[in-house]
Amino acid sequence: MRRYSPVLLVLAMTAALSGCAVGPDKRDPMETWNRGVFTFNDTIDTYALKPVATGYKNVVPSFMQTGVNNFFGNLRDVWTAANNLLQGKGQDGLNDVARVGINSTFGLLGVLDIASEAGLPKHNEDFGQTLGKWGVQSGPYVMLPLLGPSTLRDTVATPLDVVADPWQYKGPVNVRNIGTALRLVDTRANLLDAGSLLEDAALDRYEFIRDGYLQRRQSQVYDGDVPEPKKEAPEPSVNPAGEGETAPTPAPAQTGA
Repeated sequence: MRRYSPVLLVLAMTAALSGCAVGPDKRDPMETWNRGVFTFNDTIDTYALKPVATGYKNVVPSFMQTGVNNFFGNLRDVWTAANNLLQGKGQDGLNDVARVGINSTFGLLGVLDIASEAGLPKHNEDFGQTLGKWGVQSGPYVMLPLLGPSTLRDTVATPLDVVADPWQYKGPVNVRNIGTALRLVDTRANLLDAGSLLEDAALDRYEFIRDGYLQRRQSQVYDGDVPEPKKEAPEPSVNPAGEGETAPTPAPAQTGA
């Protein structure tokens, strides 16, 4: 059975470092730590994930890549349906249940996305979004080793997202491990074009990714309808001569007859 100790270790390190390395952005109080993890992740991606994903995209026929993406997307729809129902979005949840039923049968275990062609739109929901819908604040930005951008709320939700993934219970173990690796490579291959655009456009890739992630997560929690931020009430004016007292209105000047 798969262990999740790395995720728990990240949570412990996040808590331990919460008072250290204060950065200039109030959303990112651990910026020094996060930038170090970002550099580590970027090195792993540059020398391992990206070359493999590039070869996968260039060698594997596009219809097979689509099939792999659809298959694992169908598995994700199971947890998406549960989260939509937990968020009180009954219609979307039933839509996702129907997607899983149709694609798992007529779509050859999800390899074909018949449900989208039938007019059932695909959603993407996770437990971090559910917590946000329940009113849990995102907390500080966190860059997780290997897992990438997150927030404290999403980091806490990640273990449940992992446990709820049906593929984690696929046997035998070697088949599960091969599928997990294939899923990772396929996901990275889908981001190659975006990564190239990011490298060309961003002056500070760390800030660009952080700001984009936080904005996207907020939009996901509110389903694209992000409320306007509340305006702070203006502070009352203070009379220099007396604390909190309003200066008296001077009487009009008297004119001579």
